[in-house]
Amino acid sequence: MKLTPKNIYEKKQAGSKITVLSLYDYPSARIADEAGVDILMIGDSVAMVLLGHENTLGVTMEHMLYHTVAVSQAVRKGLVVADMPAHSYDDPEIALKNAKRFLEEGHADAVKLEGGSKVLNQVQKLIALGIPVMGHLGMLPQTSGSQFHVQGKTPEEAKVILEDAKMLDRLGVFAIVLECIPAKLAAEITQAVKCPTIGIGAGPETDGQVLVLQDILGIRSNVSPRFVRRYADLETIIKKAVQSYCQDVIKGQFPSKKESF
Repeated sequence: MKLTPKNIYEKKQAGSKITVLSLYDYPSARIADEAGVDILMIGDSVAMVLLGHENTLGVTMEHMLYHTVAVSQAVRKGLVVADMPAHSYDDPEIALKNAKRFLEEGHADAVKLEGGSKVLNQVQKLIALGIPVMGHLGMLPQTSGSQFHVQGKTPEEAKVILEDAKMLDRLGVFAIVLECIPAKLAAEITQAVKCPTIGIGAGPETDGQVLVLQDILGIRSNVSPRFVRRYADLETIIKKAVQSYCQDVIKGQFPSKKESF
């Protein structure tokens, strides 16, 4: 059975941790879905991870739709969430138009928007019209670029983030990503809201965690935040495989007779 935003929301009440990966293509999504990942997110981090940009600002709606279609076609069990890129939700009408594209053209199950009070009207409109929304607070990559600065370290900053989380929760988001905030603040927010919190650099007390697939597989990008745990070193393995292939071609050892017609 395919997960729905309601299923994700109810995981918090059931005390079940939520697993999230940010990924961008069909084979990755197929493998992650078969492995049991709850939420497969097409993050605007595709700009840095796959397209070589310095930050997320260069990614467009067309980029995001392209990758959302690829991921959606692979997923049979998990929830597909599309990250709305910068300027795709500058006002409620633009947000509605582009969110519909993600659901109708990209076949996503939900969308994610960055920010709190600044996107109140956008979030309110989408949810009122039945579009599931995931929030995102703390460090906002579309605002801060590629600089991983911890947010909420001062009492004033922490209060704003907490109040924004409560506001998003009241509006009806089904989950909130908390990025690069102190673990103590993340725990406080998790206790204060009914919807699940998904941490990335926010400590262990959130209701779930999200990382980028390439990061956990050990494929390097332009950034290397301290909150990433690498579960494999595929960069080394892939490089050795490519080197072996090149050597076999140069030496005339590939293809063999068995590999020829």
